[in-house]
Amino acid sequence: MKHFSFKSLLAGAAILAITATGAFAEVVFNRGNSADPESLDPHKTSTVYEANILRDLFTGLMAQDAKANVIPGAAESYTMSPDGKVYTFKLRADGKWSDGTPVTANDFVYSWQRLVNKDTAAEYAYMLAPVVNAEDITAGKKKPEELGVKAIDDLTFEVTLNAPTPYFLEMLTHQATYAISKANVEKFGADFIKPGNLVSNGAYMLAEFVPNDHVKLVKNPTFFDAANVQIDTVNFIPTEDRSTAMKRLEAGELDSNDDIPTEQLAELKTKFGDQVRIGPYLGTYYYVFKTDKEPWKNVKLRHAISMAIDRDYLAEKVWQNTMVPAYSLVPPGISGYEAQPTDYAEKTQLDREDDAKKILTELGYTPEKPLKMEIRYNTSENHKNTAVAIQEQLKPLGVEVSLVNTDTKTHYGFLEQKGDFDIARGGWIADYKDPGNFLDLCKTGAGNNYAQYSNPDYDKLLAEAAKGGDDRMKKLEEAEAMGVARDLCFVPLLFYSYHTIVSSKLSGWEDNVMDVHPTRFIKKN
Repeated sequence: MKHFSFKSLLAGAAILAITATGAFAEVVFNRGNSADPESLDPHKTSTVYEANILRDLFTGLMAQDAKANVIPGAAESYTMSPDGKVYTFKLRADGKWSDGTPVTANDFVYSWQRLVNKDTAAEYAYMLAPVVNAEDITAGKKKPEELGVKAIDDLTFEVTLNAPTPYFLEMLTHQATYAISKANVEKFGADFIKPGNLVSNGAYMLAEFVPNDHVKLVKNPTFFDAANVQIDTVNFIPTEDRSTAMKRLEAGELDSNDDIPTEQLAELKTKFGDQVRIGPYLGTYYYVFKTDKEPWKNVKLRHAISMAIDRDYLAEKVWQNTMVPAYSLVPPGISGYEAQPTDYAEKTQLDREDDAKKILTELGYTPEKPLKMEIRYNTSENHKNTAVAIQEQLKPLGVEVSLVNTDTKTHYGFLEQKGDFDIARGGWIADYKDPGNFLDLCKTGAGNNYAQYSNPDYDKLLAEAAKGGDDRMKKLEEAEAMGVARDLCFVPLLFYSYHTIVSSKLSGWEDNVMDVHPTRFIKKN
């Protein structure tokens, strides 16, 4: 297999813009991205920060345009069987990896089998649950080769589903479903993701990855739509310190940042004007208890803590009304679904606090005999301010809170490895517009089930919903009522809004509820 050297990758990557002086100049987009990626292996990632980068490096069978609408990606077309269970994708004849070799249906077969293989330990293995035999393979009951996918020929990829799945095409825009080059992985093993080794089929290629500094991507000349890609180089710069990011924006060192320190919102609006973007975002900001650990096994105790948290204060004071109080895991805005909030959602905060105090006293916790609880959160002024506010809200009720902060990579790595904790901060942004994408978080064994919650009845409802049918949404509503509203597998706190800053030098950045902004559609003046 032909493989470009790192030096030749850089030399051949950029299509250069012509300046007013007639000189050639590289168009560079310095893109603030809240955290470093834990990995650039599409099958071993789980965060929005990683997705932002991988969306530029790779193209799934389907992709998203500037407004997050689903468009053809690596597949130029598809057909669906009359029963909605079999999809046949025709790959682009000009689809190539960045080393010039063709992207084939066998690459997708290999990659999807790798995703569900239990040895891969992919958090997002359950993403392919709609595909025949996927869950049994991940459970070790069947072999990866039995997954319901096949390469009819080099450019024809067939997928067989368990049941009609209305969100299936949108699901294929997610990084877990991306193909990787089988030949590339076999050549480099675990090192295939390193700069100079990684080949990709998206608009960009990996040039550099300097931890805690930047991930540099350069334009991929083999991309099928390379002629319309305007940005030559995009640097994803980790900006866990949002205040510092704002200073870098003001100094022109960043062209955008995907978050802001909300306590500075008024000042930032004055300084940056309509470059500050705020709008609805399909996601939920939550805390999660380790439900298999004492004393958090006690659902009454979990609810007492939840009731004592003043979400209105968090939304209005901490987040400056850029977030909305949440009492359900599934956010509003999903057609045909009615979210199932906790039964105290309609009570006043004073009544909630009274009920919480009664439960805590009943369980033996008072200011004189406090309950000790540790909150873990990842680095961000906003997350810190949220945790401190909750610490103060719980103190009068006899809950002694300590705070543990780590960087984002460490935080989520700890949760993914089932580390020991009391309660931890998390957030979930929709991978596709369906309530099941949120409710799967509480499924037994799911990679993102940090709570280690397990309820066979809940799992059964999700399994029944997965069969499709007219009662699918009803089954999902029953599941949320059971797993979230009753059992509090996760503690919903706030519904997200996106709050970003985008330089006026950039065009093509389209606001959308998925907050998806592929660099291939962005231009820089």
